[in-house]
Amino acid sequence: MTTDTILLIIAIVALMIFGFWFIMHSQYKNEERKRQWELKRESQKAVSPIRLRAYERLALLLERTKPEHMLMELRAKEPNALATWTVPQLQQYLLQTIRAEFDHNQSQQVYVSDEVWDMIVDARDQTAAFIISMVAQIPQGANAQVYATTLLTAYASNGLTPTDKALEALKDEAKTLM
Repeated sequence: MTTDTILLIIAIVALMIFGFWFIMHSQYKNEERKRQWELKRESQKAVSPIRLRAYERLALLLERTKPEHMLMELRAKEPNALATWTVPQLQQYLLQTIRAEFDHNQSQQVYVSDEVWDMIVDARDQTAAFIISMVAQIPQGANAQVYATTLLTAYASNGLTPTDKALEALKDEAKTLM
């Protein structure tokens, strides 16, 4: 055998070994991708119901912190509150309700996008600011009933509120899970 023949045989064997390695490596990578996909799919099966519950809770948070809902809840709990409370008492009740609802659901932020969470925080902040600012819209010495009426009228005339926008974004994001 000549040197050229030996080199040719070595080159052919090297190419065969490389080809075998390449085929095996490709199969290994494909199997790894399949395993990762299966793990992700199984994980999503477990996480999706949890995420949906988080979206539901955050939607409930947004609904419960709307002024009309908070006032209806107050009337259900204490029917005479608007007749007997002062404006600062009512304002404090509304702000505490927002804070309590938000604090109770704050952990749900891990299940939504940063954009949606930021919209929820913004809705909370703007609703609280709205409640505070409405005191300037009522006559000095007005009672809680006048404040509540002014608050509801102004809130209803605001059109699409930050709460409505956050709720819409939350619903849109939740639809991507289905």
